[in-house]
Amino acid sequence: MKILGIGNAIVDVICKVDDNFITKNNLTKSTMKLIFDENEFKNLLSNLKIEKTISGGSVANSIVGISQLGNNTGFIGKISDDEFGSKYEEGLKKESVEYFYSKKKEVLPTGTCLILVTPDSERTMCTFLGTAGKINENDVSLDAIQKSEMVFLEGYLWDEGDPKKAFDKAISNAKKVAMSLSDLFCVDRHKPDFLNLVKNKLDITFANEQEITSLIGAKNFNEVINFSKQLNKLVVVTRGEKGAIAVNGQEVIETDVQKNLRIVDLTGAGDLFAAGFLHGYLNKLTTRECLEKGTEMSSIIIQQIGARI
Repeated sequence: MKILGIGNAIVDVICKVDDNFITKNNLTKSTMKLIFDENEFKNLLSNLKIEKTISGGSVANSIVGISQLGNNTGFIGKISDDEFGSKYEEGLKKESVEYFYSKKKEVLPTGTCLILVTPDSERTMCTFLGTAGKINENDVSLDAIQKSEMVFLEGYLWDEGDPKKAFDKAISNAKKVAMSLSDLFCVDRHKPDFLNLVKNKLDITFANEQEITSLIGAKNFNEVINFSKQLNKLVVVTRGEKGAIAVNGQEVIETDVQKNLRIVDLTGAGDLFAAGFLHGYLNKLTTRECLEKGTEMSSIIIQQIGARI
């Protein structure tokens, strides 16, 4: 197997809203809010018209993209034996992703992420992790990790107690480890942990400019580049309209965004960028070609609704 993703197994529920809905519900546009109260989540959902449901979660989106590019992939994420859980499993299998998890009835339901798309194409997420956030080391198949050329993790998964042990098990047994920092709130909550991972545990780090800047307390982007050079690892940073950059030791490579795109929804842009880049990396393309593949994949995804090509 080329790559095994380990992440939050979350059903994406995509809805279009106006800016007023974001303000009225005290949400911060373009960020992800964790909701811990099931009733609060149900209330939000009850006022909305659902456009689409997809087997999501950040790493799952990337793994599906890598699978669509013709690679042998697997995924581990915790679901419950309920309606959304069954939909989740079917969704992955349909995309030829091997699912290394046997669902059973859990106390909490399958995780759900409400993706609210405003007219400016930004997405604001409200996530009820449900049982996804309760993944533990016993849920992570050692056999699957050892059979894979690389394990891909998400910062979102670091958000609870037990998942850290699942993380450690994956990292200590993997041949190579890539991780996405996921979200600015995640970075701010877990700065010392994430910094340790980036410096000492990961072979590849994916981040956007905000996340990596916050992680190291950089005053400008040059500081980000200098920090990344010192690591002697691969650091890949997406910069929105400024394109993307990869730092591999002293090598710094930049790529531009594709022009004249009809952007309708930025959901999954980072996830699919990582998919394209990792596809290139696993198939021994040059770093520049990896960046270009990432850009190509994210350019396709932002011109449609949702995180599936």
